[in-house]
Amino acid sequence: MTSQTLIFSLDAQSLARIEQKFQEKVQFAEARKSELFDIFQQELTEEETWALKYVYAYMPVNDMADYNGDLFLSHVRRALDTRIRVPWGDRVPDHLFLHFVLPYRINTENIEDFRGLIYDELAERTAKLSMADAILETNYWCHEKATYIGSDLRTISPLTMIQNARGRCGEESTLAVAALRSIGIPARQVYTPRWAHCDSNHAWVEAWADGQWYYIGACEPEARLNQGWFSPPARRAMLINTRIYANYPGPEDITLSEKGFTEINLLENYAPTRTIRVKVNNEQGEPVPDASVRFELYNAAEFYPIAEVRTDAQGEVALKTGYGDLLIRAVSEGKWREILFKAQGNDHVELVLDSSEQPAGSVDFDMVPPPEGDGENTVALSEEQIQIHNRRLEEGAQTRSEYEDTFLRQEEAVSLAHSVGLPQVRVWNILQKARGNSHEIAAFIEECSNVYGEWPLRLLESMNEKDLIDTSRQTLHDHLIGALSQQGSWAEDTFVRYILCPRISYEMLVPYRSVFQYAFSADEAAAFRENPSTLVRMLEQQYEYYDDLPNLKGKGNPIGTFSLMKGDAQSLDILFVAVCRSLGIPARLHPSAQKPQYLCDRGWEDVVFSLTLPPTQGSITWGKLQLRRDPKSTQDTPAASYFENFSFARLEDGIYKTLIYPYGSTDVYSEPYEVEPGAYRLTTGIRLKDGTVNVRFVYFTVNAGDTTEVVLTYREIEVDIPVLGKLAPGSILTHLNGSEVELEELLGSEGAIAAWIEPEREPTKHLIRELCELAEPLDKLGIPIVLIIGDTEWNASFDPVGYPKLPICTVFVRDSNYASLSGFISKPAAHEAGYPHLFVLDNQLQIRYSASGYKIGTGKEALQIAAAITQSSNGLE
Repeated sequence: MTSQTLIFSLDAQSLARIEQKFQEKVQFAEARKSELFDIFQQELTEEETWALKYVYAYMPVNDMADYNGDLFLSHVRRALDTRIRVPWGDRVPDHLFLHFVLPYRINTENIEDFRGLIYDELAERTAKLSMADAILETNYWCHEKATYIGSDLRTISPLTMIQNARGRCGEESTLAVAALRSIGIPARQVYTPRWAHCDSNHAWVEAWADGQWYYIGACEPEARLNQGWFSPPARRAMLINTRIYANYPGPEDITLSEKGFTEINLLENYAPTRTIRVKVNNEQGEPVPDASVRFELYNAAEFYPIAEVRTDAQGEVALKTGYGDLLIRAVSEGKWREILFKAQGNDHVELVLDSSEQPAGSVDFDMVPPPEGDGENTVALSEEQIQIHNRRLEEGAQTRSEYEDTFLRQEEAVSLAHSVGLPQVRVWNILQKARGNSHEIAAFIEECSNVYGEWPLRLLESMNEKDLIDTSRQTLHDHLIGALSQQGSWAEDTFVRYILCPRISYEMLVPYRSVFQYAFSADEAAAFRENPSTLVRMLEQQYEYYDDLPNLKGKGNPIGTFSLMKGDAQSLDILFVAVCRSLGIPARLHPSAQKPQYLCDRGWEDVVFSLTLPPTQGSITWGKLQLRRDPKSTQDTPAASYFENFSFARLEDGIYKTLIYPYGSTDVYSEPYEVEPGAYRLTTGIRLKDGTVNVRFVYFTVNAGDTTEVVLTYREIEVDIPVLGKLAPGSILTHLNGSEVELEELLGSEGAIAAWIEPEREPTKHLIRELCELAEPLDKLGIPIVLIIGDTEWNASFDPVGYPKLPICTVFVRDSNYASLSGFISKPAAHEAGYPHLFVLDNQLQIRYSASGYKIGTGKEALQIAAAITQSSNGLE
């Protein structure tokens, strides 16, 4: 009897399961069999074969549509080769290698062959280090390559992140995980889906070293592991998790496991936890299996499900979460029930599904986040360690700055604009946004503008800002030439927005026009143009629905979706719009409902794809929602701002789905919103300083063809402006030109906003962004904005010129001894919260407001307090 050598410590049953899943994928992707599976005809080792099969077994649908096998083989070979080369390779257990080193995908990024390029940069730097020190060193390298900036929801790839030198936290952490995996260190992106105590969310990285997982702030290195500015906010989180593209057995808590996709709950590593157990029954008292139970919290003026769990055969689910309030909603077959779960309540909840219509009127309630908590005591770093770390930060910022100096400069953009006869300001605006891709974009403008005039520039201006940093000339040529060949007689604005523009949703831009223009015969294309519903029927007949992973829905590119002809509903919607635009048919996803439409003589026609029902021909009759101002509003009532303090959602299949409008939209009363008929819920919220939200729900119905008027109201609040202390006189600061000044000289007669900042860190960048957005009301208020940088937070690459949109009264100064700060930041929690430390001062130098650390919305709170103080001092109360 012979014994089989098992690969990657997998038992025979596991290997058999992988083989079965692999064969299912081979059958599933028959349309792309050659592109995906011909690599198995190459000479492969047994280890390479099984690693490839493992990758394919758990591969998302969109990846099977969008990429070819040689890319996956390169990832496999690099990962296996690196495991042999790095000194810790044999210390990484097989199960960690399979789940946290081998995977090519981290988030929703475009997949590229990054491992070899990153390994070549990091191998020598980390070869003689321990695993823990290699993690720290890798993060210093990431800091050299990129820093934080807010951006849209499309996730750029690690190589694009390096080229762009900046990105949001989800992209920073994608780069850091890619870098760690490239040198054989298990790593995973972790995130809180939404914060409970403030708006937005955050992502960071966990990396494994010699038996233990540690966390780091991606591209924001610290001198040791398990340290970051986000540590205090994480202690107030309600969920922290990570995604694994495999059937992962734990040992962590598993919140979701389906279709070879696992989400694990890591909250207890960061915050106090409790387990909520929910039982769902029907009206007869019987358990309801497979009901959807949504655990929702308030964030960005909507109720967002941080977790959605299906009930078991007994109608039960459980979720490990934090000590904050949640809205829990259970839904099954058109019936639902919702309760407000208060943190101080019982951990056992029973919901009876007895509702099928939404309530009437309005309801007010509070959402309370988990309280602040103290972290573990740690040994202070030595002065030498601090100096070494600060030097590394300085060197990293300087390295990145030197790379950014290679981007195309304004004088070069002006010269290019002059040579091709285009407006200088518009050309520079595009090339400045393109950053590391600016030379590629400039080459496209130069090659095409002499032939096509202003159209290349119009194409670039139609795209999202992020598209400029990772779109190639080949793709741009395809869309320019392909669109102009189908211009027809449409109005210019219609042509630019709905034919020329290649951007549809958040998919990767690819050169799809030439593909679709050659995919159909002349008669077919003519029939589609004459009646686009013909295209709807053709696509639906050929397309096979297959739900992709939740975070990857609608992320497939149109070429891949068309070649596989399988995928989720959103990918089909994107494909339809792409084909239409390629054939000169104006098409879009509806701005709020995100459903496909095409334009004809009658206006926008709705498209509905369905497996069981024929496609809808002709538009539904939409309704209108007209928001009205609250006649009882006062000066303390916040100005309406979508996704900041209000939103509305439509009831669909028992779940409220928020309508999508631009974040921060304030022009909400002038024109009615075009919306689908149905039941709606208006959510308004005012977040208090401690993170609690005063919420109001208003329920209403919109009928087809009618206009429904709804008054936008907020709960009344009292602005508390206590005296927290008084500024000690005589603190000496230094202007950036070297001249000294006393702090009180900068503050003015009406008070001031003063903040000690750390320019290289994300929390400070959020504050500066908020101040830029509030420049107009702050300028109108006329008080100084004093931004103070300590010596240890200073770096040579910092330049205030990079923030031209700050209020005109903003001044940057340096503080060498922190004497003026230390008197007010005395509590350990505030110390740990870190920068920025912000204060609002009145005209007597009294502190009337303070905030420390990461908190979205600090700028608006400071403005509100400063305005109230100014009005009071001027006798305007």
